[in-house]
Amino acid sequence: MSLVSDRLTDIRRRLAAACARAGRMPADIRLIAVSKTFDADAVAEVAELGQLEFGESYMREALDKIGLTEAIVGQRLIWHFIGPIQGNKCRALAGAFAFAHGVDRLKIAERLSELRAADLPPLDICVQVNVSGEASKGGVAPDEAAALCEAIAKLPRLRLRGLMCIPAPVDDPEDSRASFRLLRALRDAIRASDAVDADAFDQLSMGMSDDFEVAIEEGATMVRVGSALFGARPG
Repeated sequence: MSLVSDRLTDIRRRLAAACARAGRMPADIRLIAVSKTFDADAVAEVAELGQLEFGESYMREALDKIGLTEAIVGQRLIWHFIGPIQGNKCRALAGAFAFAHGVDRLKIAERLSELRAADLPPLDICVQVNVSGEASKGGVAPDEAAALCEAIAKLPRLRLRGLMCIPAPVDDPEDSRASFRLLRALRDAIRASDAVDADAFDQLSMGMSDDFEVAIEEGATMVRVGSALFGARPG
């Protein structure tokens, strides 16, 4: 077995253990392998182990990598854009990705809606919430999330799926638990309203390599794991 295979096995083991502690099923958690800065061969190695969902943050790099990786593995993969979304990225994002995790402005959502081709499935969207109030971090304020979700839910060619967050960096993963709980409570409150499609609005994109187990215990449905799988990033 390769080092990457060993790492993926360990991540899946940890994911299952976190689910057991929370009384959840591992099949209900989507593992997103964050492949930014790693080349197509590295991504293909992971895909050939059965991991088919990948997260990218840098658009130019991602567009080159998507075609190369899928040519190597011989199948279509599921690509998530998890980085900040500027207006000049919307056309490429709308054409190449299945999921956008970092939407925090109506203007961006409207642009994605306009650019998503009619022959593609609706683009899945998570609204990013700034749960820690950091000025340097993207995301809508928690008390503004419901209004933004209501507006996005009305747009064609998009499917509003839930909320995403990136808590402030901490030394102890337990210190992120309150942020994860906040996001879950906010998702549940919005879902209970008439503003969104409750059946579709069921996702919580939260948790990364250092804290995904705590996130799962607090209700994460998608975890974004990079360094724990691929190792230290190049450069």
